[in-house]
Amino acid sequence: MAVVVVTDSSCGLEPKVAEDLGIRVVPLHVLVDGTDLREGVDAMPANLFVGAGITTSGASPGELTDAYARALEDSAGDGVVAVHISRQLSGTWEAGRQASQELGDKVRIVDSRSTAMALGYAVLAAARLARAGGSLRAVYERAVEVADRGRVLIMVDRLDHLRRGGRIGTAAALFGTALAMKPVLHLVDGKLVLREKTRTATKAIGRLVDGAVELAESGTRELSGSDAGDVAVAVHHVGAAERAEQVAAALRERLPGAGEFVVAELGPVVASHLGPGAVGVLVVPGGADAPE
Repeated sequence: MAVVVVTDSSCGLEPKVAEDLGIRVVPLHVLVDGTDLREGVDAMPANLFVGAGITTSGASPGELTDAYARALEDSAGDGVVAVHISRQLSGTWEAGRQASQELGDKVRIVDSRSTAMALGYAVLAAARLARAGGSLRAVYERAVEVADRGRVLIMVDRLDHLRRGGRIGTAAALFGTALAMKPVLHLVDGKLVLREKTRTATKAIGRLVDGAVELAESGTRELSGSDAGDVAVAVHHVGAAERAEQVAAALRERLPGAGEFVVAELGPVVASHLGPGAVGVLVVPGGADAPE
């Protein structure tokens, strides 16, 4: 058999992509006016951000224990690598750590220190290596390596959603409400941090593109071997398809050598914390292919 890769529903992967590579996806939870809905499983309200009390929660230790145990059985003992949303953004990694302690050292847990396709590309890289016959250690190390390369920039219309969800401090949130600023954030060690303030959405989009290109080019220069020169890109949005396509078009022009390129709306768990109008860009220098 082969090592089985597990992740959570914040990963941004299309269901068919996950299915084709045998990736197991554990749903996170969205609580809408007290109703617990599983991301990627249960239907979400069309007006998710309008007039509803929304909170989110990670996968529980019990849910992850069940998922890991099934994956371990299906691997015929080769092992499981579980790659999850940043522990700074969700309790899922900690729940996974607890679950893995019940199942022994054949289950390895990775904190991606990210989410969406920055997590998704690490999952893809691990699953591709597992499919190619990689050992438990090699698959684990590949997931860690690709996750470490991921860089994320996010533009939000306001920081209110992040502040209410506890994902960014009150002081930073005040910058995002003053004078209709359009804040640009980035992930630092798995935490969302205010990177800069811009006065208009147009300027924020420009800074997203410039920042992503700089991160892609500097990250690629640091690599050598088969990974050098490649970069995986994703553009995510929350109800802002036109903005996302504008960003994607600019990135395709300025990063003509980019490999995998995803443009997709964020799932409800992450989207509920960023709010409508948000656009995120992530780059993974080196890409997510299995090493040759």
